[in-house]
Amino acid sequence: MSQAAKDPDILLGPGASGSPAGMRPYLTGLAARGLTAAIVSLPKGKAERAVPAYRAAAAQHPDAVLGGQSFGGRVATLLAAEQPVRALVLTCFPMHLPGKPDMWQERTAHFPQVSCPVLLLSGDADPRARADLLRRAVERLPQATLHLYPGVGHGLRPVLPDALDRIAAFVNALA
Repeated sequence: MSQAAKDPDILLGPGASGSPAGMRPYLTGLAARGLTAAIVSLPKGKAERAVPAYRAAAAQHPDAVLGGQSFGGRVATLLAAEQPVRALVLTCFPMHLPGKPDMWQERTAHFPQVSCPVLLLSGDADPRARADLLRRAVERLPQATLHLYPGVGHGLRPVLPDALDRIAAFVNALA
């Protein structure tokens, strides 16, 4: 929907240890790039348990792109596997727990059911998303673009301006 109607172009969920307040740099950065963003408050715990909260927020803004940081992005993908969404923006998708890369297949088993365009931004030094496994998982998504930031871990703050530029370009290309 249009920004004049104040409807967000993008809904973002925070990471499991994060909070809506911690997502403020995304809100202000996207606003500076002409996009309106809103943060979805998600309950802590298993990602599957948070899907209803994301679904309720998305129902209020059916034209919004969904996504989030880590846990928030995982919840958004689970929702997108259940129902059509416009697109997904995932930052630092949590493929596995640190030191447990074998979890990646379970955490991405739903990817083939995600039919919308997906932008994934991650650091190649993320202990929760080994780059080689992330590349393999992205192959499960029918329409995905992956960008890896060299030397960046589980958080895009060191490269936030570039990440926000990429997110804005992706969302604007959907229009």
